[in-house]
Amino acid sequence: MSKYAMVIDMDRCVACHACEVACRSHYDVPVPYYRNWVHDLRPEGVYPDIKKVSYVGLCNHCDDAPCVKACPTGATYKRADGIVVVDKGLCIGCGLCIEACPYGARYINPNNEKVDKCDFCVDRIKDGLEPACVTTCIASARIFGNLDDPNSNVAKLVASGAKANISDKVNVGPNIYYLDNHNNFPIVQAAFPPKIPQMPTPQRLWSKVLKPMFYLAIGATFLGQMAAFAAQLFKGESDIKE
Repeated sequence: MSKYAMVIDMDRCVACHACEVACRSHYDVPVPYYRNWVHDLRPEGVYPDIKKVSYVGLCNHCDDAPCVKACPTGATYKRADGIVVVDKGLCIGCGLCIEACPYGARYINPNNEKVDKCDFCVDRIKDGLEPACVTTCIASARIFGNLDDPNSNVAKLVASGAKANISDKVNVGPNIYYLDNHNNFPIVQAAFPPKIPQMPTPQRLWSKVLKPMFYLAIGATFLGQMAAFAAQLFKGESDIKE
C-alpha cells in the first residue's frame, strides 16, 4: 500500500509561482483562493549576506488530520493511501474543517459553497501522473512519491533529513516535508507555525450545522403544508364546480 507525501526543496525553489498557476488552471480555483501557494518572505540578513526565503504551502495530508475529526458529515476523510479528500456530495459548507486545519489549507469555494483544498491531484494519480504542481515546477523543487517505498526519492529525502512543519504544541503527522541545506526552514517555521486546531464545540456545531438544518427543516415543513393546503383547496373548488 502506498502512502503519498511530498518534499519541497527550499534550495531549488525560485518562487516563480508556476505551481500556483498550474493548480488554479487545472481546478479552476477562484481568485483570491488557493489550493497551494508560495508566500515570499522579506529578505533576511545584512548586506552583502542577504537571502530570500519563500514558504511553499498546501494541505499536509496529516496522519492524524484534525479536519477529518471536525467534519460533522464525513465529507472529509483520509484514503488508504494517506491522501485527505473532500466528498463534495457530503460537504455542507459549514467551515468547521477550515477552523481545524493547522496549515490554513482549506477554503469554501464561492461557486458551489463547498470546501476545497489540495488533494494531490487524485484525478491524475489514478492515471499514473504526478500532481500538476510537480510536473510544472521549473526547478524540480517538488518531489512526490510513496513514503512507504524506501527506494522512492521522497522516502530517501525524508530519511536524509527533510523536515515537516511541526511544533512543540502541534504535531498531527504532516506529510509535507521541507529540504533545507541553508538554514532557511527555521525562518519559515517562525513566520508560519502550525496553528492549534480549533475543534468543534457544541455551540459551534449548533450555530454552523444544527441550527441551519433546523431552520431548513422548518422551512421544508412549512412549504409542504402550504402545498398540501393549496392542493386541498384546489380539490375543494373542483368538487364545488362538479
